[in-house]
Amino acid sequence: MTDDLAQLTAARLAALYRKGKASPVEAMKAVLARTEKINPTINAFRHVDADAALTAARASERRWKKDEALSPIDGVPVSIKELVRVKGWAASMGSKLTDKSPVDEDAPAVARLREAGAVVFAQSTSSEHGHKGVTDSPLNGITRNPWNVECTPGGSSGGAGAAVAAGLGPIAIGTDGGGSVRIPSSFCGLVGLKATFGRVPAWPPSMTGDLSNTGPMCRTALDCALMMNVISRPDARDACGLPADDINYAKKLDGDLKKLKVGFVLRFGDCPVDIEVASLVTRAAKQFSALGCKVEETQAPFPYADASRAFVVHWLSALQRLLQLFPENRHGEFDPNLLASAKAGLRYSLQDLVNAQVVRRELAIAWNQFFAKYDLLLTPTVAVQPFEAGKNLPRGPDGKGNVLWSPYTATFNMSRHPAASVPCGLSRDGLPIGLHIVAGHYRDALVLRAAARYTEANPLTFPALPETK
Repeated sequence: MTDDLAQLTAARLAALYRKGKASPVEAMKAVLARTEKINPTINAFRHVDADAALTAARASERRWKKDEALSPIDGVPVSIKELVRVKGWAASMGSKLTDKSPVDEDAPAVARLREAGAVVFAQSTSSEHGHKGVTDSPLNGITRNPWNVECTPGGSSGGAGAAVAAGLGPIAIGTDGGGSVRIPSSFCGLVGLKATFGRVPAWPPSMTGDLSNTGPMCRTALDCALMMNVISRPDARDACGLPADDINYAKKLDGDLKKLKVGFVLRFGDCPVDIEVASLVTRAAKQFSALGCKVEETQAPFPYADASRAFVVHWLSALQRLLQLFPENRHGEFDPNLLASAKAGLRYSLQDLVNAQVVRRELAIAWNQFFAKYDLLLTPTVAVQPFEAGKNLPRGPDGKGNVLWSPYTATFNMSRHPAASVPCGLSRDGLPIGLHIVAGHYRDALVLRAAARYTEANPLTFPALPETK
């Protein structure tokens, strides 16, 4: 039973706790034991706080025995991406340059999880400052995909994605400034949500400003909903936080998708799409018809090239701040890709940034009009399959680096719409492919309901993993 506990969802663990058939201490010990065996292979965690986790699990166990559980995720192990502050741990940011002193305050999502009784036990790896869509850094080395350890789990929340897929805790907190929850969710076979901007409070403010979101990464839509019930509560420290919506996301999962109008967009602009990705995502879109939706193949309402250019200006202009925040004599310690990106950000003028802001507003309006017509949008999450670990880019058809490998996600960081990735099958090589589900502002619960209905009809079996020799 102990080994099985590490592979169960948060909802299933809570059901066992409630019936007295398992305890939070047993679950935490199972996850810690599996972490000891598996983490050296995949490098998903930078830090594991076993003693504090077991203390919190014992407290949770007492609450369950008294029928005083704080929430349905009381006693559930959860890992936190290293870009998100955890009291007593270093805010390492995947960087050799950051102060490694323990911080004195939890970020809002972590504080809410603790208040709900979840057991915060590990810090997951990220690319340095979350700057790229894969997970390796000078500080932590390469994080690997449990489905194939020669492949990247995506990024920048790749440690979170790899951990949940490997059974190192059923739920995780990631961050998403351009797809960093959804890309690793796609590559690792998870359900990952970037909520409407401001729905999940964040603090301290991200370097990338109002592009960045904190969000759940789980094996099921139900677990995401249970996390959203907790982490979406307002926090005064978030300058852009939304007021409480009083939605029970878990209850909102109930219901069918009948009569919903769904737009399916396979390509953004001229970006190439892997043939297996295109096939599996197209098949998934057709399955929404079987779920009661009216599905129409359509086009994106805004030019991809313009959206991409505006995002790059926003992103690189933010990264250039690192050159001022850290002394020049230490810039050589940055990930070379981060250093090049930050230097590229210096080239943009004030006019470039103003123009990018104008494009961002126009983009958001275009997608608002799209969602006035359609309840949901379906696209691939990523245009390619998981590729070689340690590489920043996959190889394109011409053998060169494919810079257009992830065209779908960043648009909705720009527009602030809620978006999730769900697994929609495996490639011939046994690698997960993600389906991207997007909806209008504040329709996060609908995104999760669509994710639940689709994944229930198309379940995924997670891989076994070799232990470290």
